[in-house]
Amino acid sequence: MVPVPLKGLDSFSIPCYPLSCMKKNERLIREAKLTMDKIRGIARHIRNVEDNCLLLGEKLIERGEIDLGHRLIANGYIHDASKFWGVEWDNMAPGQPTVEEGAKLKLKIAVQHHSRTNPHHPEYWGGIFNMPRLYLAEMAADWKARSEEFGTSLRDWIDDVAAKRFHFVKGDRVYKEIIEFVDLLCPNPFENLPK
Repeated sequence: MVPVPLKGLDSFSIPCYPLSCMKKNERLIREAKLTMDKIRGIARHIRNVEDNCLLLGEKLIERGEIDLGHRLIANGYIHDASKFWGVEWDNMAPGQPTVEEGAKLKLKIAVQHHSRTNPHHPEYWGGIFNMPRLYLAEMAADWKARSEEFGTSLRDWIDDVAAKRFHFVKGDRVYKEIIEFVDLLCPNPFENLPK
């Protein structure tokens, strides 16, 4: 018997013998599609952060913060790699709503793991005030990517959500540094562009 390529994914095919493995193939196709959707979602976010780190890093280098810019660009290339493995891979599916209580708990554990093992998150440092400038810059690049992915205002999110979540106010050094990075990443709010 000759294997028949199984169609149903972009350029993905699974060889199979007719009839004997139709249900197995349906499961494989579904699993392959879910896996690729998850990979695409993670990779898209990482590319967005990578682009933001490159842009911000270049601007920092141009103004004389050469080491910081260089290190930020390098961090962009390894940003969120932990999402491809373990508890994060298993439970942090982009764009999939979680309704079941057990799944919500697993998601919470995965997010907590991610935040505590990636230095661009305040939880890694025991709070945002302990974060080195490099990781504040990467965090700003990450926040900008998330705001674009969700279609929200980065500046509003910082003022309305992040400030409360991480316990900082506009006069704090941390706020000023974050806004400095945001200004470099987003120099002209849309409504202020020349007509």
